[in-house]
Amino acid sequence: MFQNIIEVLILSAIQGISEFLPISSSAHLILISSLYEFKSSSLLIDISLHLGSLFAIIYYFREDLLNVKDNKRLLSLIIVGSIPLIIVGYVLYSTGIIYNLRNIKVIAWTTLIFGIILYIADKNSFDKKISSNLNIKSILFISLFQILSLVPGVSRAGITITAARILRFNRLDSGKISFLLSIPALAGASFLGLKDMFTQSISFNYLVMIAISASFIFSFVTVKFFLIYINKFSMNAFVIYRIIIALILFALIY
Repeated sequence: MFQNIIEVLILSAIQGISEFLPISSSAHLILISSLYEFKSSSLLIDISLHLGSLFAIIYYFREDLLNVKDNKRLLSLIIVGSIPLIIVGYVLYSTGIIYNLRNIKVIAWTTLIFGIILYIADKNSFDKKISSNLNIKSILFISLFQILSLVPGVSRAGITITAARILRFNRLDSGKISFLLSIPALAGASFLGLKDMFTQSISFNYLVMIAISASFIFSFVTVKFFLIYINKFSMNAFVIYRIIIALILFALIY
């Protein structure tokens, strides 16, 4: 029992931290699963981890989400910007194509390539803001980039921040756009998981509650401090991290 709890806490930390940082949560979860055969890893735990992150981001932006009257335009843009990812994600998931992309070689190359692209996009100082510059054209541009996050190693947070920076949004608002877009993305991933879960004979247990709770805590803390961080610093630390991970994977593969 103790080992199961430790495993779930590790998975929760990986999910909660990497989901909202530009380093790819799916890549880290795949790599950890490849290195260690966690007995606690299952479809139900995976769904629980995503639900924890979903609840955390909704709670963090609860004022923006509940204040529909003043933020109707912003929320409408987030919904529109999520449609391409949901459609393409469902097609790749239902056809099984998504599983062919889940290998270490793909992760190594995407981690490196999109880390470098993030560095290039983040080099300059821009000052566009959500309140005055986010429109249908810009959100669709970001949403098309977000589709690439379906490939492990790209990072949904990383690619959406990259797209926002290309459009000259400041780092803080680029992060906020990325986090708001994560709500429909996480909801969609959770829905697909729940859809599969109900076709199986699965019972809820204490590990589910631990996974949701721990993922919530790790996710909330990550979002809070990441927004503080990018308001003061560049993305260079995450770019260096991605390059190091990629080089380690290349050494293992080749």
